[in-house]
Amino acid sequence: MPPVNVKVKRLDPRAKLPQYQHKHDAGMDICAIDDQVIRAGHRALILTGLAFELPDYCQIEVRPRSGLAIKHGITVLNTPGTIDSNYRGELGVILINHAFEDFKITAGDRIVQIVFMPYYTANLVDSELLEDSDRGSGGFGSTGVG
Repeated sequence: MPPVNVKVKRLDPRAKLPQYQHKHDAGMDICAIDDQVIRAGHRALILTGLAFELPDYCQIEVRPRSGLAIKHGITVLNTPGTIDSNYRGELGVILINHAFEDFKITAGDRIVQIVFMPYYTANLVDSELLEDSDRGSGGFGSTGVG
């Protein structure tokens, strides 16, 4: 797909513009603007100093960075976080430290990645009957493990 134009505003002079690290990466890395320590087992709001203007029917998904997750137990608490196309405020990221030791974030550290995603809005139709499917109404684990 061709790139979509997205306006980004630096709300803080320390804010770094997001970047793709490699050609064809889905996610752009987002950096923190402040030093902060997330205590073991705790969560924190990390500011980025960035605001976005997205086209209609486009959202930003905020996702964890795999290296922080495996090496340090750091992930996005509400993953994926969703930034709606009509939101113009600062992108703040809720990180949680699942490790047994505190984790220090230094201003400029890459803390999460963002992915630009299209979405649909829905017109819900109240119905007494739904069409059958191969799966039916089987819930959690109904298709087996593995």
